[in-house]
Amino acid sequence: MIILIYMIKEQYKYSELTEKIIGCAMTVHRNLGNGFQEVIYQRALEIEMELAGLSFKREFEMPIYYRDTKIGTRRVDFFVEDVISVELKAIAQFENTNFAQAINYLEAYNLEIGLLINFGETSLKFKRLINKKYVSQ
Repeated sequence: MIILIYMIKEQYKYSELTEKIIGCAMTVHRNLGNGFQEVIYQRALEIEMELAGLSFKREFEMPIYYRDTKIGTRRVDFFVEDVISVELKAIAQFENTNFAQAINYLEAYNLEIGLLINFGETSLKFKRLINKKYVSQ
């Protein structure tokens, strides 16, 4: 049995849910390793999240608004339990543009929490993102 320790604190909103998603991603990465295209990890994560009993939509199209006007749509890799966006990458390492893109999606979708997960490195990398609009001052 493998015990997984996460750097997620219990006081964070949806920490139990994000921990479950990250656990599924770790299982996928442990089984597949790195080196595949993003779509392969997406399909494998879909299987793991189904087995974990998570409710989600894959490649869920969400509207993008500007000043209350719909200006387009963007597909989030996973929209989990109707509260968390999950963006997947399969790249050598995270770059600032990846974080900026994921945070912009949170703001555009008006979501509080998101996960950015990278399967492309030798160890799974993930980042929990918070929409600054929801951070209490």
